[in-house]
Amino acid sequence: MREPIQKYFQVGTIQWMSHPPNQYHITDSVHALCCDSYFDAIEIGQMPDDETKTEVIEMLGQSHMKVCYGAQPRLLGTGLNPNDLDEEQRKAALKTLMEGIDEAQELGAQGIAFLSGKWEKESKSQAFEQLLKTTRALCDYAKTKEMMVELEVFDYDMDKAALIGPAPYAAEFAREIRKTHDNFGLLVDLSHFPTTYESSKFVVETCKEYITHFHIGNVGNVKYHNSVMEWKTFSMKYFRK
Repeated sequence: MREPIQKYFQVGTIQWMSHPPNQYHITDSVHALCCDSYFDAIEIGQMPDDETKTEVIEMLGQSHMKVCYGAQPRLLGTGLNPNDLDEEQRKAALKTLMEGIDEAQELGAQGIAFLSGKWEKESKSQAFEQLLKTTRALCDYAKTKEMMVELEVFDYDMDKAALIGPAPYAAEFAREIRKTHDNFGLLVDLSHFPTTYESSKFVVETCKEYITHFHIGNVGNVKYHNSVMEWKTFSMKYFRK
């Protein structure tokens, strides 16, 4: 490709992965990323307190960057499951995700991304229905604010062991949601494809009608011959031409 990638994507970074919270204060991180001319977008998550939120809102407003909001940590950090078979636990997950929609709006984001929860083989169908229920409620709420809801596709039998899941299952889920809600899309992550035993070509071709957001790249410090190479995680917002 000879043309700059920005012709096709808004290129951004996932703030909490590029700058882990145990190493960087969030305001310092957001300031550094907002000043990086390579990025047109930034993906951020839950704010630790109102004072920090106010500072971040001001910086984001001045940066004119595209803001995305990742609600995944709201679930991963608490163990809440949006496809929990226990209805009260499912509602608790729904509550924090709705709060995420409110916070995302305050920060200037036009939607949120989240992930499905863990599942058991014998109750997979019931979990699918529970996730549909949660996602439709989120889409209803987001619609009142003219916002999007995106579901990130994760592994189903390794690290996260999430219900959604391999590409065909993700496409099936998205197809069901799109029957009732047009403010829904899939977020696919290049680094997750190997964990679902699928190729990039297969995932994109299978889910192309529903993909609204890409994550590509890698994250962390990689030691190689006693040297350290720093990699950034890029969050690329994809707009269909």
